[in-house]
Amino acid sequence: MTISVGEKLPEAKLKIATADGPQDVSTGSYFDGRRIVLFGVPGAFTATCSNTHLPGYLENREAILGKGVDAIAVIAVNDPFVMGAWARATGGEGRIDYLSDGNGDFARAIGLDADMSRNGMGVRIRRFSMIVDNGVVRTLNVEEKPGVEASGAARILEQLS
Repeated sequence: MTISVGEKLPEAKLKIATADGPQDVSTGSYFDGRRIVLFGVPGAFTATCSNTHLPGYLENREAILGKGVDAIAVIAVNDPFVMGAWARATGGEGRIDYLSDGNGDFARAIGLDADMSRNGMGVRIRRFSMIVDNGVVRTLNVEEKPGVEASGAARILEQLS
């Protein structure tokens, strides 16, 4: 069952890519008391994720933060070393948080896991975006077809207005 607007994010253990290497972080400690824009991508370094989805958030970072957002985070079912390399390669290190859901536990817990085995990718997280206030989902945008429309930075900016 997919998480719904008004529900609290489930407790899960993630890793965050930092300049000093991967750090453990729980969803509770990361989201509690903060307003976060979270977006999910099927995979770091994949074409649509790297060329379309992520750049919109990097380009609109200041505008999003200017709407009262404490942080922007991207999450993928990739290991924290891949997420750290992606942060460095995209110029996003220190600008947005790169969260690793290495085993897909968070993706399953929020009902946004997707079996992409036919493409050799295993279980991943669906492409989505959400605004989370103090751990509670306030908006949820899930892509129903390939591409970035519902979950892009432009949509989040509209929702933050």
